[in-house]
Amino acid sequence: MTPENLSIIIPLGPDEDQLAPLLDDLRRLGSRAEIIVVTCDEGAARCKADDLNIQWLQSAQGRAIQQNTGARAAGGDFLWFVHADSRPTAQGLAALMAALMAAPDALHYFHLKFAADGPPLMRLNEWGAWARSQILKVPFGDQGFCLKKDHFNQIGGFPEQVPYGEDHLLVWRARQAGIKLRCTGAPLMTSARAYGAHGWAALTAVYQLRWIKQALPEFYRLIRRQQGNRAVLVPEKKIKGGRHNE
Repeated sequence: MTPENLSIIIPLGPDEDQLAPLLDDLRRLGSRAEIIVVTCDEGAARCKADDLNIQWLQSAQGRAIQQNTGARAAGGDFLWFVHADSRPTAQGLAALMAALMAAPDALHYFHLKFAADGPPLMRLNEWGAWARSQILKVPFGDQGFCLKKDHFNQIGGFPEQVPYGEDHLLVWRARQAGIKLRCTGAPLMTSARAYGAHGWAALTAVYQLRWIKQALPEFYRLIRRQQGNRAVLVPEKKIKGGRHNE
């Protein structure tokens, strides 16, 4: 696995100001990895980065739309979706490359770590994210999803007609298609500014209620699919004389 096989897709919101630090982090991969920045603002300022292989695209606003736009233009075998306020470390980048080599058919994600720009209680959110992703197998998009482009296309990409949770639904689509989830074992830092702006308790409660409400029907579909697969694998029982049981 080399950076040439990797397309890094970054959706850029209209008020996002953290792209430049992220590009500095991605310089550790050299100029070989393809970086696709998808903006929703025709007048968005472009960071000067002549030493990087950056493709700038524009689409309608919406994280799912922007990420799907980037995926269609990607030339790499693997797609890594990175939010603009994420901060990957050198160790994290190395862990991702090693994980892709070890399990190329999995959907990979990172441990979530919040920056110090939010309330002190964000530590509880980190623990909750660990339990949600490691035990329940439901990571979120700020944990840096990476998977084969073929698999991404197979499951239909990010759903664009939902008001929220497109990343959450992508994970369920992957699981329902039999794609395994695998953590790189490394942290990926993301900003906690929204929790400071909107209140830790209020925003945490909203996010928890949303994902649980969205997860229940998807979990039911997963169980039904698994039961159907097991039924196909169970051989028909035969009775004496060679006839099948009715």
